[in-house]
Amino acid sequence: MSERRPLVSVVTPSFNQDSFLQATIESVLSQDYPALEHIVVDGGSSDGSVDILRSYGDRVRWISEPDRGQSHALNKGFAMARGEVLGWVNSDDVLLPGAVAKAAAAFGEDTELGMVHGEGWLIDRAGERMERFAYSEPFNLYRLIHFADTILQQSVFLRKSAFQAVGGVDESLYYGMDWELFIRLGKRFRVRYLPEELGAIRVYEDTKTSQGGFRRVDELGKILERHAGRRWTPSYAGYALGMVSESVGAQVSRLPGGALLQRIVDLAHGLFARRVFPRMEECQGWFHDGWASLRLRVLLPRFDGADTWRIEGEGPEDGRQPLKLTINGRPAWSGVLSSGKFVFDGKLPRRQPGEEALLLELFAGRVVARRRREHGGMQELCYRLRRVTVLGGGSEAECLPPRLMLSGPPADAMPVKP
Repeated sequence: MSERRPLVSVVTPSFNQDSFLQATIESVLSQDYPALEHIVVDGGSSDGSVDILRSYGDRVRWISEPDRGQSHALNKGFAMARGEVLGWVNSDDVLLPGAVAKAAAAFGEDTELGMVHGEGWLIDRAGERMERFAYSEPFNLYRLIHFADTILQQSVFLRKSAFQAVGGVDESLYYGMDWELFIRLGKRFRVRYLPEELGAIRVYEDTKTSQGGFRRVDELGKILERHAGRRWTPSYAGYALGMVSESVGAQVSRLPGGALLQRIVDLAHGLFARRVFPRMEECQGWFHDGWASLRLRVLLPRFDGADTWRIEGEGPEDGRQPLKLTINGRPAWSGVLSSGKFVFDGKLPRRQPGEEALLLELFAGRVVARRRREHGGMQELCYRLRRVTVLGGGSEAECLPPRLMLSGPPADAMPVKP
């Protein structure tokens, strides 16, 4: 294992956050990793932020001047960074102990890695842990776009060359700039999930996300149009449902009989959610225990040197499962699965101009069993898929079955041995 220790630059955009800024800085400076610099880009704060920054002397690099918002501040900070690896922690969030060392070790071991992300926590205004961030899972680009932003930004570290190659943070975005950046990186570079607690996000009533409302959801819809080709994806439905529920709930709670009206809003949200959440969670056609539906989609990066695809899984007990693979809409393989384990691979089609991500779609010929969802409806089961991989040049990018997050496990399994 390599002992190389790349320099890590952690950037913090900040504006009038003197209530939390010191805790953020301490979470960075207390990291047990020597090759580290912390850069704070302050937007010209009028509170006590500059006094806090001055108190750290040369332990923190900082500037304080007007900027065009958080995205602009981030690009300024990353441009100042001397490190090979970049971290990003906002001025009301924190890094967890050991985060930098764990991320740096991953980049030191794999020089082609573009990004890592991990687990983390939600903390309250006082910095106390509330609950774990619920959406973390092994990196899955299709789910990141179509299901939800499954990445805790405070747990992310980037290779600077990859960040520069995709053009940095999109400064036209105000709410979803992190999500959109992760999608662009995931289309071109390999991303690794670390099952480690790396960061924590502070949740309180004044955060930008909590006050975004319709404007935030509209921006997320524009991101989806850019990367999914359409706004109305399961992920957009989920974000819109949550925003409407929060906005309507906040309004009715102020009316006479507000408590009763709030309960009605919550009930309506629950009824819609029971229909929306399973569709969100199953949008890939791949279930948490590896079972695949009639159509399954995987997005993987076409990194430099990638030339081979591989699919691994298990055929149904009776075999006889026709299966077809297309890559970016072009036929790549077809065959009939027998019972038991299978591994198939082949050459990737010739790269087209401007092509980055690879969309692998698997089409099964028949349903072998069905099982009932906890919240109603049936899942159609065709075969088991263990993983999908793109390989080449001594590197690989893989996609594994997704985690179960929103809709709960199937209420009962039909005659199938998972």
